[in-house]
Amino acid sequence: MIVVPLYTAAALSNRVVLKYRRTPILIPNNGMDICPLKYNEYVPCHDLSYTSTLRAKLDLLRKEDLERHCPPLEKRLFCLVPPPEDYKIPIKWPISRDYIWRNNVNHTHLAEVKGGQNWVHQRDKLWWFPGGGTHFKNGAPEYIQRLGNMITNGTGDLQTAGVVQVLDVGCGVASFSAFLTPLDIQTMSFAPKDGHENQIQFALERGIGAMIAVLATKQLPFPGNSFEMVHCSRCRVDWHLNDGILLKELDRLLRPNGYFVYSAPPAYRKDKDYLMIWDTLMNLTTAMCWKFIARQVQTAIWQKPASHKCQLENSENKILDICDDVDNLEDTWGKQLRNCVKLIPEPEDIQQLPPRPERLLAYSTSLKKIGISPERFSSNTDFWQEQVYHYRRLMGINYTDIRNIMDMNAYLGGFAVALNKFPVWVMNIVPVGMENTLVAIYDRGLIGAYQDWCEPFSTYPRAYDLLHAFHLFSHYKDRVQGCQLEDILLEMDRILRPQGFVIIRDEPPIISSIRDLAPKFLWNTKLHNLVDEKNQRELVLICQKKFWAIQ
Repeated sequence: MIVVPLYTAAALSNRVVLKYRRTPILIPNNGMDICPLKYNEYVPCHDLSYTSTLRAKLDLLRKEDLERHCPPLEKRLFCLVPPPEDYKIPIKWPISRDYIWRNNVNHTHLAEVKGGQNWVHQRDKLWWFPGGGTHFKNGAPEYIQRLGNMITNGTGDLQTAGVVQVLDVGCGVASFSAFLTPLDIQTMSFAPKDGHENQIQFALERGIGAMIAVLATKQLPFPGNSFEMVHCSRCRVDWHLNDGILLKELDRLLRPNGYFVYSAPPAYRKDKDYLMIWDTLMNLTTAMCWKFIARQVQTAIWQKPASHKCQLENSENKILDICDDVDNLEDTWGKQLRNCVKLIPEPEDIQQLPPRPERLLAYSTSLKKIGISPERFSSNTDFWQEQVYHYRRLMGINYTDIRNIMDMNAYLGGFAVALNKFPVWVMNIVPVGMENTLVAIYDRGLIGAYQDWCEPFSTYPRAYDLLHAFHLFSHYKDRVQGCQLEDILLEMDRILRPQGFVIIRDEPPIISSIRDLAPKFLWNTKLHNLVDEKNQRELVLICQKKFWAIQ
């Protein structure tokens, strides 16, 4: 049975009318099992109903309980996650930055508690995001310019200050990131799955790069020296506790001369512990050698030094612990936080990376460290420029038709670089156990994370329009627990939007097996041939997820 209603909604701008056709197939349960409708927002490793079994009561959850807690394989749902009732194909970018379908993320609590701060408002069948936040209720653009003025003493903006990559801690609905996009500033936004209801799901539905994560006891899944700025706008992180161990994680992530922006509401000053917290924060940042460079009513900014002179002095004075030498080329997947800071390299050993878009094509010292020659780097970049053209032709779409993309085995990030000229963003994943190239990806001005594909990814269902799996499955073919083809395909289906695409390139037996399995997942498939980097013919499987629904 095919149902084809047409939904229309007029945007508040009289120049734009949104028209999107919804064609769900009402399906019987004749392939892979279908999860009950109540699981339409199933996030396996951040399932609080599972986490709560680890503790006596849900209201006693600690922040570490919000970290990844993947259930054993036998406790995971092995079924297809359905869309919510009256789900519609998402509105396309750039309109989606400001408007999304209400029923796609049908949670009202955030609008109720944050409406006065202009986070999100309900408009008929739409959610409207005016670009506000707790500290920029008059709009993110004004706030972003204000930060630039504070950093540059009123002479420039964030680009002038050399900001290319930003980590937004506790990002809310990611309006800060949304308005950094026109400045070509790449932002990795994250927040826990918390009581404000699905902030990250709102962000992804809008077409903004984000993932679920929390700062508690483990390092974030990003390499060191990757961000020029870490931003916290009422992110509800207790930076002053535990000898500042969370601040030291930020120090690991910041590049030399990078900025920490901390915005907290004036209401915090009414807290009886305010002065103690502020004094502790100042003492910790001073011990870490961060320079306090600017402060206005609601916002304070520190800068990480570009030299290790102060670090060595404070270490000798027993007020700072220097980490044993840990290479940034080691992944941080599942590793515990370290209560120390890494020694900043000598100035001559710090590569001065160019701004974007030049950074995308710059050969970095991190590439040299992992054994990638300039010739190999250049040929890989050229290869993906050509492949992106072929993919568009094989899928029969324009890249303006999609927005959220994940490269599940990104290697050097060449696929994302080739897509840079299109209005998309790419989550570059470096699988744990493979060559650690994520630091080089960040040095190209891109964003990404570590991930073990034997486990689910930290995101909501229906997050991505396109998944790219380049020789991914062959990496896992000899692993068993949670790493079978069906396990990885099921996770791909969970995070893929209806009518979204999957591009798979791998060994012929693997391609054949996936092609046989695809109908169980309600995927259409087409098999093609392309030329690989060695000028050999290679099988390419293009899959498209059907738009189905259950009654």
